[in-house]
Amino acid sequence: MNPLDLLRLIFGNLNRRKARVALTAIGVVIGTAAVVILVSLAIGLQRNANEQLYGIGDLRQIQVYPNFGGGEGPLPPGGGKAPAETKLLTNQALDEIRALPGVSKVIPRDPLMASLLMRYKQLEGYSSIIGVGTEDLTELGLEARQGEARLQRGTVVIGPMVANSFYNPRLRPGQEPPPPPDLYGQTIQFIFIKWDSQGKEIRKMALFKVAGVLKETRGESDWSLYMRLEDAKTYNEWAMGRRINYNKDGYGQAVVIVEQVEKALDVSKQITDLGFQAYTPQAYLQGINNFYLILQVIFGGVGAIALLVAAIGIANTMTMAILERTREIGLMKAIGATNRDVLAIFLGEAAGIGFVGGLGGVMIGWLAGQGINVVAIVYLANQTAQQGGMPPSVAVYTPLWLPLFALLFSTLIGLVSGLYPALRAATMVPVLALKYE
Repeated sequence: MNPLDLLRLIFGNLNRRKARVALTAIGVVIGTAAVVILVSLAIGLQRNANEQLYGIGDLRQIQVYPNFGGGEGPLPPGGGKAPAETKLLTNQALDEIRALPGVSKVIPRDPLMASLLMRYKQLEGYSSIIGVGTEDLTELGLEARQGEARLQRGTVVIGPMVANSFYNPRLRPGQEPPPPPDLYGQTIQFIFIKWDSQGKEIRKMALFKVAGVLKETRGESDWSLYMRLEDAKTYNEWAMGRRINYNKDGYGQAVVIVEQVEKALDVSKQITDLGFQAYTPQAYLQGINNFYLILQVIFGGVGAIALLVAAIGIANTMTMAILERTREIGLMKAIGATNRDVLAIFLGEAAGIGFVGGLGGVMIGWLAGQGINVVAIVYLANQTAQQGGMPPSVAVYTPLWLPLFALLFSTLIGLVSGLYPALRAATMVPVLALKYE
């Protein structure tokens, strides 16, 4: 029997029993739709979580800190056993990290050791200053909203929220506070403050021009000021009352940028093996992805249970079909049909029921997912707007492979379910089948 005749016979047999095939396929429709909806929901949640993580920083970056030995203090994720000896981020240590395979850049940075008071016209404000060992902040994944993200002597680049920290100290009760000032291109008076051993306040003043305002990242950079590392070192030496030797004292932190995101975890582990503390957002991303992968398996398993119930229904329908068509089977064998032909016919019918049910389930699952998507996005957008978060781009996401997999799986379920009835039909003795009443 050629394949075309086989297909014609299979679809003809299914067409003769439309009601029974439809009732049997409903179970497959429900199971397949459940798989598509639930797995799409888990994938959508994963994508939203990843989008939120991308907002906290460049995933190619690794934050490296000195390790003061003895295992004191918590280690960042992906850390390891702390060495017994102190490991400082000296220039030699930075060279060791630069030599690691996969490392693109190593940029040292140091926070300001003194308190800072800023004055602009009638306003005062507070912020944190970070000295960075690069003149171009785009190397740290930061972009300018106004001006440029480059640092020069006597200039600073500020985060977009720094202006919100300014206030009028002479504002009387009942007066409306002034709007945040536009600081781009303006000169700000910096007042550095420290205290001596007797608790006496000592101040040092300097003027800095705002060379640029950064784009919002919803991270540390939004509320920070960036200046050259050499300038920060000058004021830190004043605050500490001694000279700073990075070859001995080390830096407070270093930002390691890897060539590819996929290498971040491996490079982070190598840095930890060198004795430093390393943290990368990629570690959190991997943990979240693993969680949602398990969630996808669980959700898919729930739908698979419904498909298992449908498989029993297919097996029952095919078994009943054999009893009803026993004489037909005997007649086919009597006129030359082989066991293989009979097996192929009944397996094809069972697989056809699974395919039809899977096709309906995929369509219903996709349509239901789109409906849930619209409702969920509107609801979540309202929630994030009230909380000041980032609105989700998608709630339920159906990748192309999922409908194809669900359709193939439902067809396979039908094929497996019809295996026993098909074997039973194929092994019938023609004479006995013709005598069956």
